[in-house]
Amino acid sequence: MTTPTPVAALAEEAVGVIAAEDPLDDALEGCPETVGRLADPSWEAQSALRERALRLAGRADRAPAEDADEQVTRAVVAQQARAVADRLGARLVEHTVADYQNSPIGRLLGSLPEVRPAGDEQERGHLDRLAAVPEYLAQAAERHRAGLREGRLPVAERVRAAVARLDAYLADPAGDPLRAVPLRERHHAERDRLIDGRVRPAFAVYRDVLSGELAPRGRPEERPGLCHLPDGEEHYATLARVHTTTGRSPKELHDIGIELLARLEDEYAHIGAQAFGGAPDAGEVRDRLRTDIRLRWSGAPEMLAAARTTIARAESAAPRRFGRLPARPCVLDGKEVPGAPQAWYMPAALDGSRPGTYHANTERAAERSRVLAEATAFHEAVPGHHVQLSMAQQLTGLPRLRRIAWINAYIEGWGLYAERLADEMGLYSGPLARLGMLAMDSLRAARLVVDTGLHHFGWRREQAVAYLRDHTVLAEVEIRNETDRYIEWPGQALSYMTGRLEIQRLRTRAAQQLGPAFDIRAFHDLVLGSGSLPLDVLDQVVARWTADC
Repeated sequence: MTTPTPVAALAEEAVGVIAAEDPLDDALEGCPETVGRLADPSWEAQSALRERALRLAGRADRAPAEDADEQVTRAVVAQQARAVADRLGARLVEHTVADYQNSPIGRLLGSLPEVRPAGDEQERGHLDRLAAVPEYLAQAAERHRAGLREGRLPVAERVRAAVARLDAYLADPAGDPLRAVPLRERHHAERDRLIDGRVRPAFAVYRDVLSGELAPRGRPEERPGLCHLPDGEEHYATLARVHTTTGRSPKELHDIGIELLARLEDEYAHIGAQAFGGAPDAGEVRDRLRTDIRLRWSGAPEMLAAARTTIARAESAAPRRFGRLPARPCVLDGKEVPGAPQAWYMPAALDGSRPGTYHANTERAAERSRVLAEATAFHEAVPGHHVQLSMAQQLTGLPRLRRIAWINAYIEGWGLYAERLADEMGLYSGPLARLGMLAMDSLRAARLVVDTGLHHFGWRREQAVAYLRDHTVLAEVEIRNETDRYIEWPGQALSYMTGRLEIQRLRTRAAQQLGPAFDIRAFHDLVLGSGSLPLDVLDQVVARWTADC
């Protein structure tokens, strides 16, 4: 057996640190470090993990690298370890209660039901996780109480939303999503005993903590941002750096968003004239996209049929822009998820037990715009996240860390880049769908403004809602869901446009330097062939490639 190099050993250690922070991380499913585990949200456990992560980052900084590829791995180890430490240091668990993905109930009722155990060991591990739910929720409740004592208060409206979700969950024992995890029949009785005897009573206790202790002391909607909490401005600046992997300040990001929105006005007017005739201005185009009921879905079946057709069209065209593509196609799944965005992608499990899946949120489908559907499918599926994350999993020659690392600016930046790439490839079905592309651009630019507005400049919730209403085409239900997401997941929304702008910049630079020798397929294979990277490291990888061509 070959002895791993110091950097390779550190990369494996980093996987363990990431798994300890969140064993339900989608990208980690199938990793042995996560079997049977839930995160430990207690102060003692998170403080110890934070110190462990910082020590790992320091060791990575000092580790010798044998070649350029090891230099990349070393940089990823250091960035990932510090990101864990920074997220834990922000103490978001103390006041995050309702987010569909980032809260305790989001992890347990959103992520845990998506687990697909493979084999008896993983099935037993799933039962162990169910048994651990009461302790997890009790520790989360203690962290919420600590937040109350120290002035890190949740937003009262978000607490009420969490209580409403738990009330709906507790009112439907037969429909408990945790029963949907596929287990062999011999485990069904124990699963049901755990769910009925331990899990659901624990959720009821947690629900009463939220309702009785947190809701009466929650912040008003006039003060939803981190800047209203102790050390909040510092924590937000740190989270902005974590999610963008850049040194741009919140004010710089805010200003970039405003500038980008201004640039989009001419495109709206030009493509809007093609779609609707006449000479509408940008505001008129957005207003029509938002209010014209003829541009909404008739229902969930139409929504899912359109997504299926769009993904198939993109899969057929992808070889024109990529030399390497995923071995398995993207799977489509539609379901109602209250409070969640219109769609999202869940990567395949490393062990193959779950395929890469595009999830379309069919909740209140008739209130959602179909104009956004194609751009969303290109972002989440092909040529977006499905291509990106599936290709990363196929890079068996790289350390496991680089196949699973979740670096938002790279991952979401690629997804947004894919929306414009689809336009270059002629994949949009017409001007209306291309207006959807502009609408998604507006959303990601507006996110820079709104996220920083809430958490750095102290905006009220309704101020954020009004800004999204004025500058995007989102339906009212989506505007409010988006705003609530930014409130409870500060900084994450900054990653999309920051990453796309950087990928576009690197592509332009490489094309200028290589001239006729520039090959777009080779460029895409390079960007996707190194695994998930911080943006400064991606810059170095592309620069080395152009120098060697």
